[in-house]
Amino acid sequence: MSEPLKPDELFRCCEIAALDFGTTDELKDLMGTIGQEKALRSLDFGLSLNSQGFNIFAMGEDGTGKMRTVKTLLSERASGEKIPPDWCYVYNFKNPDYPLAISLEPGKGAMFQNDMNELVATLRDEIPKSFDSKEYGKQRGRIIEEFQQKQKDLFAGLEEEARSKGFAIRKAVSGLLIVPVKKNNEPLTEEEFAELDDKTKKRVEEVGKSLQEKLDDVVRAVREAEKLVKEMLSRLEREIALGSVGHLIEDLKKKHSNNEKITDYLGMVQEDILANLEDFKPAEEQPSQLPFLRMPKQELSFVRYAVNDFVNNGETKGAPVIFESNPTYLNLFGRTEYKVQYGMATTDFSLIKPGALHKANGGYLVLNVMDLFKNIFSYDALKRALRTKELKMEDVWEQYRLVSTAGMKPEALPLDIKVVLIGIPYVYYVLYNMDDEFRELFKVKADFDNRMPRTKENMIKYAIFVSGLQKDEKLLPFDRGGVAKIIEYGSRLAGHQEKLSTQFSHVADLVRESHYWANKAGSDVVMGLHVVKALDEKILRSNRIEERIREATLEDTLIVNTAGEKVGQVNGLAVLSLGDYDFGKPSRITARTYIGKAGVVNIERETKMSGKIHEKAIMIITSYLGSRYATRKPISLSASITFEQLYEMIEGDSATCAELYALLSSIAGIPLKQSYAVTGSMDQNGEVQPIGGVNEKIEGFFELCKYRGLDGSHGVIIPRRNVKNLMIRQEVVDAVKEGKFFIYPIDKVEEGLEILTGRQAGEMSDDGTYPEGTINWHVMKRLGEIAEAMEKKKDQERETLNSTVAHKPESEQKPD
Repeated sequence: MSEPLKPDELFRCCEIAALDFGTTDELKDLMGTIGQEKALRSLDFGLSLNSQGFNIFAMGEDGTGKMRTVKTLLSERASGEKIPPDWCYVYNFKNPDYPLAISLEPGKGAMFQNDMNELVATLRDEIPKSFDSKEYGKQRGRIIEEFQQKQKDLFAGLEEEARSKGFAIRKAVSGLLIVPVKKNNEPLTEEEFAELDDKTKKRVEEVGKSLQEKLDDVVRAVREAEKLVKEMLSRLEREIALGSVGHLIEDLKKKHSNNEKITDYLGMVQEDILANLEDFKPAEEQPSQLPFLRMPKQELSFVRYAVNDFVNNGETKGAPVIFESNPTYLNLFGRTEYKVQYGMATTDFSLIKPGALHKANGGYLVLNVMDLFKNIFSYDALKRALRTKELKMEDVWEQYRLVSTAGMKPEALPLDIKVVLIGIPYVYYVLYNMDDEFRELFKVKADFDNRMPRTKENMIKYAIFVSGLQKDEKLLPFDRGGVAKIIEYGSRLAGHQEKLSTQFSHVADLVRESHYWANKAGSDVVMGLHVVKALDEKILRSNRIEERIREATLEDTLIVNTAGEKVGQVNGLAVLSLGDYDFGKPSRITARTYIGKAGVVNIERETKMSGKIHEKAIMIITSYLGSRYATRKPISLSASITFEQLYEMIEGDSATCAELYALLSSIAGIPLKQSYAVTGSMDQNGEVQPIGGVNEKIEGFFELCKYRGLDGSHGVIIPRRNVKNLMIRQEVVDAVKEGKFFIYPIDKVEEGLEILTGRQAGEMSDDGTYPEGTINWHVMKRLGEIAEAMEKKKDQERETLNSTVAHKPESEQKPD
């Protein structure tokens, strides 16, 4: 029979002597990440390889320090890398809806912006002065005077000829007209014209028509002259303005001579300024159409000459590192803002704002993958940008509108970026197997482990982590006893005596809570008792459901026996997880056997309350029964197994041993001790396999027994392979030390059967039988009895059938 575990096997204490310091104040800060050597190597590989598609997915359980590690590593690495260029957007004079992108050296974007602002300010001052100069006035006056003189000469000759022929030039709504006049120079009226004789009328009409044609020729000549004057004045204004603009533009071209795109742009700016000189002249205030309403003075906009300093890396130290916590499409790819004026929303290229990808271009972008999935369009758009290596700003809702609206489409920017996604392993493997593009774009996996070996070196690192957190957050220092309890908690989190958890967010929370209780107690340092207090209080805040279930069990609402013996009944153990708190829950497993051929029936399966793994476990039990008791002849059996008072789905194979014990007890009619609980999986050969949650299961049964009174008969049977996972609470260890509670490890299922019955299981002899009086002998005997009963039943059915046939008429007995 298996021997119970000793107290020192239930919990691995941290020896205070291994911690060579007084308090954590004495420890120096630790550089780097603890226990993630493999992940760090993967990150270094992914960040160093610049080939397309080698972006990184940092995966690991929550609390393993993924984000902190990535931030630290990128900050250190990026500081020594090349600073990416600035990017500016400028007005596209050829196609205003497509702003042009210009790349400049880091910090030069703001300089170029200032240069253009100063240029516009200077021109707004200098161009009006040029037009106010004497030289401009003199030349302009001469051109106008020459035109006026020519106009005067043309009209004077025609007026003289018309006067000599009794006509005059008059202005009308339709323009200038030739009209006949009297001697007093008054126009001839229609009545007076009608009184003329026919010959005179004809002569007046002929002369008037001839003069009108000459007048039309003069008007055309004057208009041609006006057009010529306008061209001359425009050319004069251009020459005068060029004197103010040309040298300024040339200076800027020389300043940015190494950037061809800027020099081309400046050429277009000069042409646009010279073509729109009226914008630079002082505007006269227009009178309001409503005298009582004073309209604001309309200021001309010179925004088309402005520069949108889109991405400014002037103050960036090394490559940019951007952590986007809310990766909406607009936050990633930028947006175009609008301003409302007189009830209308308007925009221009100067209102284009960058997104996280623009800011991180030439560096690193870090995103939480779940945050990415929560925002529509973001994930697909990110993959498209990485695949095409360019950043486009688009209106993603355009395709969903019934009516397409005009909008700006800024020139796309080349994308050179390393993206680091952070998430849990489940998400990574779903994406890897279901998304081909993901496999091509995120080829580097940085896998953060949730535990590390419990070596002396790593225990010291644990202490240094506590020290660093204590100093950063100005907490009380921890003495060696306090750190020892933190290390023991790390092993409990890892679920292994030889491991420590790397989920440092949970460890950090315990450090903070321990500080609180030490501070409340008035202590200058955090000691082990304060850490224990923090753990107890944490459980107290979370165990309401556990207490209600235990209360129902103590009231016998949920029936769990912890004393006496029963046939076909055993206590199984399960773990209930509430997310922030896990606890063990004892439950009854019962089995009933009877004559039949149905085999082992899983009631949970029949009611569709059983998972696939649990159904497999029942089939393993069936296979085990066959290998142990059907070596000589087949067995006939009908049996049912169930978890009593189960009101939810059941999954897993950790109750396989307990189900087998209940079934064998029912077959053999041998009672099982109810003061024990059993957990453990098994294979077809009867080997006991390890299970999860062993600490919670033991503590859950112990709590129930404690409330009912420990009398030295209680205990738990567990797989021996789970002994290394034991990090049980001190209260349970003390009960074991006092002989009030026992924990039995087993390798074979027969060992547990012996503990529960107090009898020998019995080894199979060469002839396939078992020693008389053993449990297996009783099982074989009962199975033999069931088989004989089945044979007798068959014989009876055969005799009844033959008798029925013998009494039938001979004609009915003939075959067809």
